[in-house]
Amino acid sequence: MTERNRQVYAGYSEVQLFDASLGVPFSMRVMYPTDRPEQAEQLGPYVLEVARDAELLEGEFPLVLISHGTGGSPLVYRTLARHLARNGFIVGMPEHLYNNRDDNRLEGTVQNLEYRPRHLRLAIDWFFEHEGFSRKIIPEAVSVIGHSLGGYTALAAAGGIPTSFPQESSDGQSRIIEVVPDHRIKSLVLLAPASVWFRAEGALRAVNLPILMLDAENDPYTPPFHAQIIIGGVADPNKIQYTTVENAGHFSFLSPFPKSMITPSFPPSQDPPGFDREQFHQRLKAEVLHFLRSHQPSI
Repeated sequence: MTERNRQVYAGYSEVQLFDASLGVPFSMRVMYPTDRPEQAEQLGPYVLEVARDAELLEGEFPLVLISHGTGGSPLVYRTLARHLARNGFIVGMPEHLYNNRDDNRLEGTVQNLEYRPRHLRLAIDWFFEHEGFSRKIIPEAVSVIGHSLGGYTALAAAGGIPTSFPQESSDGQSRIIEVVPDHRIKSLVLLAPASVWFRAEGALRAVNLPILMLDAENDPYTPPFHAQIIIGGVADPNKIQYTTVENAGHFSFLSPFPKSMITPSFPPSQDPPGFDREQFHQRLKAEVLHFLRSHQPSI
C-alpha cells in the first residue's frame, strides 16, 4: 500500500470496454492513486480536481466498482470515487449500456436486468487483464458500490438470482434472470438499493459477504422494504451493517451538484427540506472508506 505520509492524488482516465455478447463498446471512468498533483478538469457538466491520465502509483491496491442508478451516470458519484482513489483504491465506474442518461432505451426491461451484472464482470476482467492495472491490484479484494438499480446490479453480480416482472418482458411473462456470479467480489456497499427482483425464496441465499447498506428515510423510489428483502434474504444477515439516513432522499447519495444545476426541475439535485447533502457526503465518504478498509486484505 501507499506510505501513510506520502501525498496521494486521484488520477483519472476514460477507457472503452467491449461487450462481445452485443458486439458493442461501452465506456468506463477510472480513478486511482497517483503522485501527480491534481488540477481542475471538465468532466461532463462537472469540474473536478483530478490528475488526468496520470501514472498509477507504485504499490498494490484494492479494486472497487461503482454501479450507477437507472438512467444515471458514473459521474454523479465522482466525489466518492475521488475520495477512495486518494485513499489507495482503484475505482472503476462503468456506464451501463442502454440504461444511462444519454441512452436509456432498455430501462424497465429483462435485457437491462441481464446486461447490468455482466457489465461489472467485464469491468473486473478489464482491470485484471490490463497491463498497467493487473499487476497493481490486490487479488481477492474486489468490492462493488451500487446505488438504486446499481444495488440490484451488485447483488446479482454477487450471486443473487433475480426474477423479472411480467411487464418487463415483451411476452408478459416473469422469468428467472440468468446471471453468472462473480466470485471475485468480496464485499458490497448498497446505497438506497432496489431489491424487488429478489423476493423469491432463496433468491439471495448465495450472497454471503460483508455488506454496508444505507437507505434514506424519505425515499419514494426504494422505501425501507427494499432493505428488508435483503436482510431477510442473504445467507447471514449479521454480515450487514445497516443504517437509515435520517431525512435523506433517494438522490441524497449522489455527489452534490453545482449550484447552477440545483433546481426543482432536476430531481436528482433535490433533497428533503432541511437535509444538507454537502455535510452528509463528508460522513458518507468516511463511512464507505472505513467499511472497505475493514473488509479488504492488506489495508
